[in-house]
Amino acid sequence: MMGFFSFGLPGLLLMGAALSHFIRRQPDSYWLWIIIFLGPLGSLIYLAVEALPELRDPGAFKFVGRARRIRELELAVRQNPSAGNYEELGQLYLDKEQWEKARSCFNRSLAQRSDSPDPFYRRALAALQLGDFPAAVQDLERVVRSDSGYDIYRAAGLLAWAYAVTGKPEQAKALFSITLRTSTLTETQYHYAEFLANQGATAEAREWTERILRKRAGMPGFQRRRERHWFRQAQSLLSRL
Repeated sequence: MMGFFSFGLPGLLLMGAALSHFIRRQPDSYWLWIIIFLGPLGSLIYLAVEALPELRDPGAFKFVGRARRIRELELAVRQNPSAGNYEELGQLYLDKEQWEKARSCFNRSLAQRSDSPDPFYRRALAALQLGDFPAAVQDLERVVRSDSGYDIYRAAGLLAWAYAVTGKPEQAKALFSITLRTSTLTETQYHYAEFLANQGATAEAREWTERILRKRAGMPGFQRRRERHWFRQAQSLLSRL
């Protein structure tokens, strides 16, 4: 390695920015070696290839106003604890991955009104992240009964996954089969491949996993970055198969 501390402050700052981004985004592991062994030059290459294109992502700067809006809504619900305020605050907590706070907000919203499937769906998203699959099943069943194609069929795909996790393989298989006739969501495809693997259908699981990995080539860069988690999961599943 080229003497880490011989690069000067600008070089160290550049490497720090690259390493920070690498830790948060977890791209392909070879980038870590490029950053370490090439120092500032490798860091500059990494940031140009991996970080700079993210600026073209339509959601790249949403975090800038999110913290301010959360503070505003946290104050607002004390004076006006309306269902709408709690739903907006719950969504912001979901975006920040503060799952328990998000679920609490949707609980408060649903205590006031339950005429829309959306807060049930959002509460289910928080429950899934918290590992409370039975609660998620109840909410997602209500959403899918109301609209089988809710959120581009993601609700149905998540319900099928929750069925699988809660020991309902027949219901899971039937719903996966129906949903995947229309849905092309990588998340749903991965959960189905994982379900097949757990059911001992190795060849079919491998086929779906390979289908997921083939999708990368035709995706724009920002979408590949968004789907990176599922591609990594699919690669890991394929290696196990």
